[in-house]
Amino acid sequence: MFSFSVPKWLNKHLFTGKNFADLSEAELADLKKRLSRFKDDQPDVSVVIPAWNEENNIFHALSSLASAETDLKVEIVVINNNSTDRTQQVLDELGVRSYFEIKQGIAHARQCGLEMAKGKYHLCADSDTFYPPKWIDIMVKPMMKDPGITGVYGRYAFIPPEGQGRLGLWLYERFTGIMVQIRKRNREYMNTLGFTMGFVTEIGRTTGGFKVGKERKFDNAAGSEYFTEESEDGTMALNLKKKGRLKLVRDERARVFTSPRRLLLDGGVWAAFTNRFKRNTGGMAEYITGKSKS
Repeated sequence: MFSFSVPKWLNKHLFTGKNFADLSEAELADLKKRLSRFKDDQPDVSVVIPAWNEENNIFHALSSLASAETDLKVEIVVINNNSTDRTQQVLDELGVRSYFEIKQGIAHARQCGLEMAKGKYHLCADSDTFYPPKWIDIMVKPMMKDPGITGVYGRYAFIPPEGQGRLGLWLYERFTGIMVQIRKRNREYMNTLGFTMGFVTEIGRTTGGFKVGKERKFDNAAGSEYFTEESEDGTMALNLKKKGRLKLVRDERARVFTSPRRLLLDGGVWAAFTNRFKRNTGGMAEYITGKSKS
């Protein structure tokens, strides 16, 4: 049963109260050693992370991925999308394979990662998200077992801001979980999220990739002048469905924990809930029948 607290596996990756520059020599050495396992030149799986000014976030995500329990050959790749802070120095110091994408926007960053990935399977991750030890294996397994599954997407929860509980976040997660089930039949592409999804790399490349008409910024805050409903992850999902089907990975061992910063940019948990409730209830008939209002 899912609890209101964060899981124990996550604690070692929080580095509470520390920025990257505050890490001790021992912590740095440990992180580098763990990451050194994930540089295979002929990987089964590529885990790809887009990054824009994530100097003090990305080492948390990398720490969690570096603790993966897997026998698969894995490469971890970061796409630096014009960061102006020390993101690149962090990646260099940790010895992480990285590429620079000059076109600004998360769709361009993810597309660059898709083009550079070497693995048969591609897992999308984010700089502000923590990944449980079995995440890689559990996410890839459905595609390995069934060639008709071209893509997968997972479940998630939020890490509460310091000094706050998870009750409000839990309620928000329950609502989104209900919407996932409602959309699954006719609008499943809307369920896929770039911080926990995966696909067969070659199918992702040959069906259109992450390319979108309107560029989405990294935060995509609701109400901002740059907010757009079109997303690179949903576009990829639609492309993957041209060659097969998607699968929701329900295993709790693959549930990732992510930062609530996008909710906070929307004005807080309640404002984010209200915005999404209005958007989702407005499209309820479409989700159920599959027929657009227009």
